[in-house]
Amino acid sequence: MPSSYQAPKREDKETSATYSQTAGTNLKKEIATVAHLLEGKGADVFSIRPAETLGNAVKALRDKRIGALVVTDETGSLIGILSERDIVRKLAETPGQTLPQQVGDVMTDKVETCGKDEALVSVLRRMTAGRFRHMPVVEDGRLFGVITIGDVVNYRLKELEHEALQLKQLIVG
Repeated sequence: MPSSYQAPKREDKETSATYSQTAGTNLKKEIATVAHLLEGKGADVFSIRPAETLGNAVKALRDKRIGALVVTDETGSLIGILSERDIVRKLAETPGQTLPQQVGDVMTDKVETCGKDEALVSVLRRMTAGRFRHMPVVEDGRLFGVITIGDVVNYRLKELEHEALQLKQLIVG
């Protein structure tokens, strides 16, 4: 036994305990929304006009390292979305003749959108059920951003890691 070791004494137990965390301060009660995700991600929206060629769209997708472009009219209003999947379908239909075609002829014009106050869980369910990975965020007819299924999953993973850390702190004290 080391010479510096001292056995616990009765008065050692009489010290008052302090708590830096409580269940009330650690457990989040609000539901994660699209607005929460956009706060961290930013609201950059990469768009293209319907008269542009698929060749230009493919270059934009490559250069921006993204999987979809929002298609907007002259006023900036959402009229469609062009995803990699849309382009691949058209490539299969018209091999060798695809890139000169117009975005407006290939885009998806029935676009699922969400609002800033929608719960991320709801958005994730809709994206999974509809089998699409990109969703424009629209509020009062105005385009606020685009979220991807990857954004939602990453946000939720960070949230779960944070909750696990908070629970560990609660246990340790």
